Amino acid sequence: MSIDRRQPGLILVKLGGSLITDKQRDAHARHAVVARLARELAQGVAGGQPVIVGHGSGSFGHVAARKHGLASRRLGNAPALAAAAVRRSAAELHGIVTGAFVDSGVPAWSWAPSNVMLARRGRPASANLEPLSSALAVGMVPVTYGDVVVDRDWRASICSTEAVLSYLVRRLLKRGVAVSRVLWLGDTDGIYDQHGETVPEITDENVVASRRVVAGSAGTDVTGGMLLRLRTARDLARLGVESWIVDGQREGLLADGLRGAPLPGTRVVAG
Repeated sequence: MSIDRRQPGLILVKLGGSLITDKQRDAHARHAVVARLARELAQGVAGGQPVIVGHGSGSFGHVAARKHGLASRRLGNAPALAAAAVRRSAAELHGIVTGAFVDSGVPAWSWAPSNVMLARRGRPASANLEPLSSALAVGMVPVTYGDVVVDRDWRASICSTEAVLSYLVRRLLKRGVAVSRVLWLGDTDGIYDQHGETVPEITDENVVASRRVVAGSAGTDVTGGMLLRLRTARDLARLGVESWIVDGQREGLLADGLRGAPLPGTRVVAG
């Protein structure tokens, strides 16, 4: 089944783990935040905007990864039960997020990397995109997340949401699907400079300086935090897809982003 090319350009949304969970507390979801984001997403979907949502694992998957010895992102010599336990924790948060979406009227359709993806040395190597493409074609909202996947070289590895979304964008572009933007919603007002001020735009000219001042996320994070987000956004920019790194704590911001409006925060310019 193919995606209707007459639809608006696809928008991908990443809900950061630091936004939807308290990363200082084990397995603690911010239910009110998730519910509010679900309502804003429902507005965009009701307007006909095709969307794919990815969310971080926050204090669910990241804390479990440290507990079970997967902090290096690879299974290594850890028992297979460790990978299964971390996957279970990530899936628990995924159930909370997709449940809130459906309760708000979003036709959320789970696309779990652990079920459809294989990795090689911690990077996505192959995946079955047919269920995702078909879900988009019939008006559903695929929802994915950072997960533990079987790895051809490392037995199993943690595949970050950034890696999953980057893989999806590349594959969809090759299929001729127009991707208009990626919205990265976290708990900071974009990328900060050395003075703590938001960098309004990141281009080839200032990306190196911005990388130097970006620190990792607060709390437990085994996949790279803000630096990984910036690197991923720049990789997508080279493919012609712009990103907006914004504060998802601002009410109405997700709804504005799904309408294509300029946003407060950091724009990673395509080109």
